[in-house]
Amino acid sequence: MKASEFDRKFEEGEEDITQYLDLSKALRPGYEQKRVNVDFPLWMVEALDKEAKRIGVTRQSIIKMWIAERIG
Repeated sequence: MKASEFDRKFEEGEEDITQYLDLSKALRPGYEQKRVNVDFPLWMVEALDKEAKRIGVTRQSIIKMWIAERIG
């Protein structure tokens, strides 16, 4: 498909164009992952786990949520 035809389909918005995209290589700029290691005291890990369980998420998720709230 030529770029002009793809653009037309996108602009018209009447057709789902995702079938023409290779989403396996799609990236969201600024959202790339970077692994970091942080050491927490045991009491803090236990408190994180308790709160994560209470709201039904993983430890990693609650850490990310709280950091995002603080710096966002």
